[in-house]
Amino acid sequence: MTLFSPITVGSLALRNRVSLAPMTRLRADDAGVPGDLVAQYYAQRAGIGLLVTEGVFPSAESRAYPGQPGIATDAQAAGWARVAEAVHAAGGTVFMQMMHGGRVSHTGITGTARIVAPSAIAIEGQTRLADGSKVDFPVPHALETGELATVRDEIVRAARRAVDAGIDGVELHSANGYLLHEFLSPASNRREDEYGGSPEARARFVIEVARAVVDEIGADRVGIRISPAHNIQDVWERDAEETRATYLALVEGLAPLGLAYLSILHEDPSGALPQELRRAFGGTFIANSGFGRVTTRDEAIRVIDEDIADLVAVGRPAIANPDLVERWERGAEENPVDQATVYGPDARGYTDYPTLAA
Repeated sequence: MTLFSPITVGSLALRNRVSLAPMTRLRADDAGVPGDLVAQYYAQRAGIGLLVTEGVFPSAESRAYPGQPGIATDAQAAGWARVAEAVHAAGGTVFMQMMHGGRVSHTGITGTARIVAPSAIAIEGQTRLADGSKVDFPVPHALETGELATVRDEIVRAARRAVDAGIDGVELHSANGYLLHEFLSPASNRREDEYGGSPEARARFVIEVARAVVDEIGADRVGIRISPAHNIQDVWERDAEETRATYLALVEGLAPLGLAYLSILHEDPSGALPQELRRAFGGTFIANSGFGRVTTRDEAIRVIDEDIADLVAVGRPAIANPDLVERWERGAEENPVDQATVYGPDARGYTDYPTLAA
């Protein structure tokens, strides 16, 4: 098998083993509705085997950024239906990343009375509101044990809404410092109930969310993304043994569910921990090493050739090259990414990168 060989993920046949990494792009309108520009962006990249969208908020309280799309309202779902239709018309497959921002937000963004987290611990630093002003991250409301079912059910309803809109599946965002990831780390989870205090307890809520989503839409439509020891947004995982115990508890709890895939963001996907987690999961494994550095064609080919993973998630090269897989197959030159235009608000740096055909 090579990077360009087909593969089945869940019940879906993919044309190659490249995946679009989920990346914040902030092109939705003020109401969180993805418009025709978003549909065009994903359809342009339909040659990539598996498209995974940017993080999409399942409820108003979970919104992390201005310009972020949601899947909490009928209007948002209608927008995603247009995205799904455009991607499918171009022969592609698309999963929606389901992202609860947790404490990585502000009430000036969510429009709600609070933001939530496992514990009442604020992130050090600031976030940006829609008017461009910067504000300190607030101390979040620590979710009470009885409130966790509400958060879980919001995610479940959003997953159903996404699939009903024509999206092929969902990816649970349990990485990069957002809510599900916040439950995993002892730095952000100081709970004293059954959801905190030990690796198994900290993994419990993520497993419960995954199980509930599987029960709603089917395991073949559900993937999950993790980022052990990524140490971002104050979700610190610096104790190697603690981190290993936590993620083994998580993956061993997920394995019986038969999820479509496990996607891992890690600087060394071939390392001991990612590969141990891969074995424990026992299913399709997606590797993404490109957060701190750009994933190259040669690296992506090597990951598959050396059986480090089943698919490779690619970020910045796929932003700048809508026909990335064709370029990589032909060994053609790539467009460089314009970092200044990555985060919104219009077509510039989003849908205007040239293709080889152009």
